[in-house]
Amino acid sequence: MLKKILLTLALVAVLGAGAWFYGKGTDAPAVPFAKTTRQTISNVLSTNGKVEPVEFMDVRVEVRGLVSRLLVQSGDAVKAGQGLIELSDPGLQQETEAASAREAQTRAELSTLEAGGRSVDTAEIEGSVSRLKQDREVAQRNLETLQRLQQKQAATAYETEQARQAVQSLDVQLQALERRRASLVNRGDLGAAQARVREAQANLELLKQRAGHGVVRAPRAGSIYDLPARAGSYLNPGDLVASIGKLNPVRVRVYVDEPELGRVTVGENVRITWDALPAREWTGTVEKRPVAVTALGSRQVGEVLCTIDNPNRELLPGTNVNAFILTQVVKGALTIPKAAVRRDNGIGVFALQKDGTVKWQTVTTGASDVLRVEILTGLNDGDQVAERSEITLKNGMKVMPATN
Repeated sequence: MLKKILLTLALVAVLGAGAWFYGKGTDAPAVPFAKTTRQTISNVLSTNGKVEPVEFMDVRVEVRGLVSRLLVQSGDAVKAGQGLIELSDPGLQQETEAASAREAQTRAELSTLEAGGRSVDTAEIEGSVSRLKQDREVAQRNLETLQRLQQKQAATAYETEQARQAVQSLDVQLQALERRRASLVNRGDLGAAQARVREAQANLELLKQRAGHGVVRAPRAGSIYDLPARAGSYLNPGDLVASIGKLNPVRVRVYVDEPELGRVTVGENVRITWDALPAREWTGTVEKRPVAVTALGSRQVGEVLCTIDNPNRELLPGTNVNAFILTQVVKGALTIPKAAVRRDNGIGVFALQKDGTVKWQTVTTGASDVLRVEILTGLNDGDQVAERSEITLKNGMKVMPATN
């Protein structure tokens, strides 16, 4: 009897366990769902770009020389014609000082003669003329040599001009001595002293003119965003002194990957950020679409030109920035989470049916942002779609919806 009871209890336990496992296996799995909602959705294309001036000009030296002084600093706003740097001709300062002293000496001699001073010895004049003629012959040969070298592009125009000015200076001195000699014969010491003063003045003025050519000036108004010239450096003709440009607004060359170029149109709003100033942002618009696709590292990109307001001139040319192009804004769009859209068999979603099952529903998508996507066809207001979960869904599968 006891054995029979034990067998009966065991049979009941087995049947109960089987019923429990059967019931457990037929429970519908819990799946998270989200409802369609109406909202404004903005489609933003995120990429990178580089800042450059809208208008700019490189300033280069035309003559060689030593940078004796910087007249501006990087970032300065300059006017057209404003001096940027001073170039000194080696030895020019000493020559100018000597000429200034000579001019002062001749004036003193003239004052002495006007006060009744003694005549200048004719022999002294003859000796000076002879010395200057020899110097002029040497200077003339040097000029002719440099003219031939310049024709062969072995000498610069500046060097030739310096040699020509040396000859002219000697001519001026010889002419003054000749006038002085004539004055001694015809008009006395006073006229000769006046000639010496004119000679000294002419020579000093010539040297001052040469010094004036050493100032490099801004050809246009703007802001200096690059100033490679440094005090004490030696510059050759063609070397860059400074870059001057218009920095408000600036142009940002935005690199857009080839598959995304179709989303970009002229006039779209652009937002710029710079990692160096994370709290700041700048805005503008798309100015020009690219005309070609080029390689940028491993990317194939089109260069989209954008005009960006830069009132405080904080964005500097050459800066690498982040660019966000607002390619589309849709108000009142029917949207669902992007995670609900599946691409297992075309583009679609698993929509919840009234009987608690899911049905594969093909959809057409539109604009999208980081989290949501616009649904153009396939769903209606209030529809529920399954979000991503660990449950593998199949068409017609019974589920337990957990709406977010």
